[in-house]
Parts: sequence; structure tokens; C-alpha cells
Amino acid sequence: MSVAMQQKEEEYPMQEKELIYALDIGTRSVIGMLGRQENGRVHILAVEKQPHERRSMLDGQIEDIDQVAATVTQITRRLEADVGRRLTQVCVAAAGRSLRTEHGSSRIELSAPEVIGDEHVQKLTAEAVANAAGILEDGEETAQRMLLVGYTATQLRLDQYPLAKLQGHTGTLLEAEVVATFLPSEVVDSLNAVVRRAGLETASLTLEPIAALNAAIPPQLRLLNLVLVDIGAGTSDIAACRDGSVVGYTMATVAGDEISEALMRAYLIDYDTAERIKTELSADTIVEFQDVVGFDQAVPAEEILEKADPAIGSLVGEIARRVLELNGGPPSALFLAGGGSKLSGLCARVAEALEMDTKRVALAGGHFKTTCFADGIPLDDPEYATPLGIAVSSCLGLISDSSRVFLNDAPARLFRSGQLTLLELLMMNGYSYANLIGRTGKSLSLYVDGKRISYHGSPPTAAHLAVNGVEVQPSRIIYAGDNIEFVPAVDGEDRAMTAGELASLLSVETVYSHGEPLPPDRALRSGDRITTVPPVSRTVSHQPAPEEEESPAQTEPAVPAAPVKPAPEEPAEAIIPQSLCLRLNGNELILPPKQDGTPYYLMDLLEHSGLDFDHLSGPVSLLVNGVESLFQQVISPGDEVEITQAGPKEGEL
Repeated sequence: MSVAMQQKEEEYPMQEKELIYALDIGTRSVIGMLGRQENGRVHILAVEKQPHERRSMLDGQIEDIDQVAATVTQITRRLEADVGRRLTQVCVAAAGRSLRTEHGSSRIELSAPEVIGDEHVQKLTAEAVANAAGILEDGEETAQRMLLVGYTATQLRLDQYPLAKLQGHTGTLLEAEVVATFLPSEVVDSLNAVVRRAGLETASLTLEPIAALNAAIPPQLRLLNLVLVDIGAGTSDIAACRDGSVVGYTMATVAGDEISEALMRAYLIDYDTAERIKTELSADTIVEFQDVVGFDQAVPAEEILEKADPAIGSLVGEIARRVLELNGGPPSALFLAGGGSKLSGLCARVAEALEMDTKRVALAGGHFKTTCFADGIPLDDPEYATPLGIAVSSCLGLISDSSRVFLNDAPARLFRSGQLTLLELLMMNGYSYANLIGRTGKSLSLYVDGKRISYHGSPPTAAHLAVNGVEVQPSRIIYAGDNIEFVPAVDGEDRAMTAGELASLLSVETVYSHGEPLPPDRALRSGDRITTVPPVSRTVSHQPAPEEEESPAQTEPAVPAAPVKPAPEEPAEAIIPQSLCLRLNGNELILPPKQDGTPYYLMDLLEHSGLDFDHLSGPVSLLVNGVESLFQQVISPGDEVEITQAGPKEGEL
């Protein structure tokens, strides 16, 4: 780079927070786009495309970090010149070569009908995601670290009735089914390494199939059963939607490169020539090229398609198999996107393989204008599905700023196709809902003189969750520049007790088990049967001397020993959980005991506060006995709780 050019670049103003740099790092080429949100759509300002100088990626996975970074740098410099801005933040998408999806489910049963709030739904979906992660982990044969990159709730039910949204409804049984998506950490690490090597920072990261779907199939169309197949050079990413939701993602490692390689072998041509030939194949055309030996050839397109037919058939067959596996059958319509989708006759071949009407399979691009527009730049090219989708995803409310989100002073790992809550961010960075609440220590249950008594474990230490120094709820939406502090909850200790400690609690000198006194240092275990009185010895009847004659009249009757009642198999009496009585905002509130025996937390009282949490005009104050508290605070009988909304600060409207 010349000194003059470097000086010119340094004179460019820095990238504004509204300026979005979307980068699609594909197997064959890199496409960069600049845009900004205007009136609910993305205005694309510039587009640049650059093939890799050599095959530095394989099946969507980066092989040569330096070479890919060099291509990204070229794209970046050209875009900077296009708009006169110094680019520092970039939004990217991870390829799905090793994409794994897993279904998970969860259910929460409340002790009494309650109005369902955000916290209920967050816990429900988080537990479903954890269930999916556990299933995936159990099925993994290696120790490969898998990262959660996103999830979609495919079914929500309240009291067994399906609902699109649970918030605001009243019921007791909540159920959720989700499809969660995971990627190996190596895929993400190599992508971030390329971005850093090119002198950029990753502002946001999503999945390529999620991005392409956002551009090709806008949300208002997702009530229909539609499938998008994004055929790149190395992978074919597939996404399906219906009933308003994305129901799953998958991928195939068969893509456009298989066809290029078939042409290379058939006609002794290099990769670039094979790629060009694919774009020139149409009916009644003659394709001219030079082979590696140096001979000029002119071959009818029909003949070339015949040579490539086995590779095309393999691609079509794998796409059809994956679509049927993911969708459960042929969809109502299917869109093909990506550079590989432009092969002549491919739409008809896919329709035939899926036994669909040929009118129901088409190239993507017709709906790009719903989310994007440009002045003088044609955007209906199906190859633009992923970069346009990255730009669209970046405008959906998470990152529109030019700075990262930090978690405990380190850049947080972010995947998304829209807004993210703190809970979702925590799950993407290896935490779970259990880290927010913690577990109460296990109780020690004993049978004492026939009665079952439980000695509870200690409560958990509440988690610390703050954004920019202010304690917040996990439902808060995160924004660029947020600095998140999170200290996970610490589980409570299980209740442990020795025989001597129990005796002290019961005000007796010794306790007994199976008729034997227990040593004071003997550790008790749940299920132990304990008595507080020693067994009564039987008195042996008087036996006459041998020389005495025994007669009924002379026999002294034996004094019967007091019968020792064996401990019953079932407890004679169980301790019944008591209702929780407290005062909330000055009024008495009585809550029934939870069915699972867990304590009430401050967050459980939010719905009883009378505040409309969907339309707050100021911060919420949470006080327990006059002390500022977290939502994870355990509530005890008699507590004075205040959940109020602070008024506007002085000088604010």
C-alpha cells in the first residue's frame, strides 16, 4: 500500500454507529455490503465481491486464516473507498458445516393459577434449551466443545392448549418445545481470528442459514410452510419455517464445488474456468473455454450438463433428503439461494426430487425488497441472500452501535437473528438458568419416633447480574457497549447432621437406631429411623428350684414387658408446608406453598405488584425489609416487600 493511499484512508471519518458492515465469508468468495436502516428497511449503499486467490476454505470452514484475512482486507479497503469511511466493526455469519440441531422440551407446573409473565417464559425456554444441550452432549462421542448459537421455540402450551405467546394468560401447566442450534467452537474461533487479522472487530455473529432466511423469507410469510436452501460452494444450508416460527436448521456438505470438480475432470480445466462455465449454462448456448493443455474448446451447454449430471443428481438427492428429514415432508414452497442455485434447470430437478409442483420451487430474491433496497444496485441476485440477511439481522435491534458487548470485562460471544436478552446472552456464553437461581441444599429427612421430620438445606447465594453498574433482570435487552457483570448463584449446602447434634436439637441425651444407641459423631442419612427412648428390656419370669414342685397356684406370673412398637413403614405424620404470609407494598399477601417445595423468590412477586412491566416509564425499585434486593432474593414469612416504579428524575419530563 502506498503512503499516499494510507494517508488518504487515515483521513476517512470513523464508521458511524448506524453504518452496518455485513461480511459473507464464503468457500469460494467474500461478499461485503454496507448499509443503514431507513424506515424499517436496510438501505444498501455499496457492494463488493472478491474471490479467494486460492482455495483457502473447505466446505465453509476456514483452512488458511492468513489468506482469507487478506481477501477480507481487500474487500474492506474497497468499501472504505466507496463510502469514504474507516471501517472498524463488522457483522459476520458462521457457516453450518458442523451445524448441529437438537430438540428439547420442558414443563413447569405452578401450585395455583397465575398470570404468566416474562420470567416464567424465560425459565421455561431456558430449561428446554438445557434439555437439548444435555441430549446433544450425551450423543457426542468426542470432547468437542459445542456452542449454543441460537434457539427457536417451536411449540408453547398452557394447560395443554397451544399458544403463540404465553405472557398475560393465566394457568398452571407451562410446556415448551424448542429446536436449539450448536456449532463447534473451532468454527467460531477461526472466523474471529480472520476478522482480527483483517484489523476489524466482530460486532455481531449469526448463522448463515438464519441470515439467509431473514432476507429471503420475511417474518410475515412464515405462517406458511416454507423452506430455504442456500447452496454455496462448500455447503448447502437449509432452514424451514411454519406457523410463524423457524422450526429447524440443517446443512449438507454437498454443494456447488462438487459440480465444478466434475467439470474440471471432464474437460481438463481449472477451478476458475469451471466456475465460469456453470454460470453460462443455458439452453441452446455454446460455451467456449481453454483447457489446461492449451486447446480452445466450444461445447454445447446440453453436453456439459450431461457430463455434470451425476454430480447434479447427487446434490439434488442430498438436498431432498435433508429437506424431508428436517421438514417432515415436502414444504408448501421452496426457495433456492446462493451462487450454486443459479445452475440451469436446478429448480426443476429439486421439485422433481421432492415430488413438488415446479411452480412451488423458485430462486430466492423476490422478497429481498421487503427488507432491503438500493439505488442503482440490483439486489435480486440469489447469491446475495446471506450478506443481505446479515445486514438485515444487524438492524433488528441488537447491535447498531460501533462497540462490543462485554461480559465480565471480556468480549461476549454473540449469535443472533434479532434482539437478545441477558439470559440468552448468558446461555450463549456457557451459563444456564440454574446459574441465575441456584439450588437450595438437599434436605435431611429422618423418621423420629415414627414421625417424618425434614431439616432443610441452606438457601443458595443469589447471583449478581448488573449492566453498566446497575442491577437488572435477565429479561433486559442488551445493546452495544453494554458492560455486563455476572457472578453465578452459589448452590446452598446440603443439610448434614450427626447423631449428637440431633440429640441436642431434640433435648435428649442419646438417640437410638434399631435398638442401639448411636455414637454422637455418627453422620445421619436421609431415611434413617431414629427413636429417642431406649428399648424396654423384658423381665424374665421366676423359675422354681429343681426340687420344688411347680403348680399353677405356686407359680409367680411373669411381669409382661412393655411392648416395643416397631417403627412404621410409613410416617405417622408428615410436616405439611405452610403458606407464605408477607406484606407487599403495604398490603398483606398470602401465597400457597409451591408444589415442588422450593421457596418463593422476589421475582415471584412481580406479577402481584400491580406494575405493567411491558410499559414502564422509569426504573423499578425492589426492597425487602427496606434493603435493596435482587430478584433472586428468597422471601421469608413476615417480610416487608416493596416493588415500586420510581418517578422521573429531576429535570426529566
